[in-house]
Amino acid sequence: MKVIGFNGSPRKDSNTAMLIRHVFEELEKEEIETELVQLAASGTLAGCRACYQCWVNADQKCVQKGDDLNLYVEKMLAADGIVLGSPTFYADVTAGMKALMERSAFVAKANGNMLRRKVGAGVVAVRRGGQLHTFETLNNFFLINEMIVPGSSYWNFAFGLEKGDVEKDDEGMQTMATLGRNMAWLMNKLR
Repeated sequence: MKVIGFNGSPRKDSNTAMLIRHVFEELEKEEIETELVQLAASGTLAGCRACYQCWVNADQKCVQKGDDLNLYVEKMLAADGIVLGSPTFYADVTAGMKALMERSAFVAKANGNMLRRKVGAGVVAVRRGGQLHTFETLNNFFLINEMIVPGSSYWNFAFGLEKGDVEKDDEGMQTMATLGRNMAWLMNKLR
C-alpha cells in the first residue's frame, strides 16, 4: 500500500511538510509506503479554467500544459491514500493547494469518480487562526471525491510560525501521530 502526500506550502520542508512527515512515520511503522510531493519545488500550478475538456476527453488528464498536475493525478491514482497539507493563508489553503484540488477533483469527476474509496486526510499548519476553515477546505476535497476520511484525537492542525515551531506543539504532534495510526488501521481494514 502507498500514501502520497502533498505539501501545499510555498516553502519547501516547511512546518506543513513536518506535519505530513509525522503522519508518515506512523504509516511507515505499518509498512505503508509514503511519498511527499512539495508543490514549492515543482513550480506554479494554474487554477482550473473550467474548459470541460477533461470531460470531453475522459483520459484521466487535464488539458492544461506546462505544469505537473497530470503527474500528480497519476500519483493519486497509484496511491491507496492521499494526505493534503497546507499552511493557513488568510483562513484558507494556499493558492497552489487550491489549484491542485480544483483540477485533480475535476479530472477525477470527469473520469467516473476515480478517487472513490481511497483514504484521505488533511493537515494544517497555522500561526494563530483560520485553521478550521482551511481544514474544512481540505476535507471537502475528500468528501466530494467519495473518499474515506479517518479521524484523530483533535482537528488535524498544529501551531507554529517559524520553521520547526509546529514540533513544539505537543498536542499537534500527538494529533498527527494518532491520525497516522488511524489512517494505517483504516487502510489495512479496507485492503
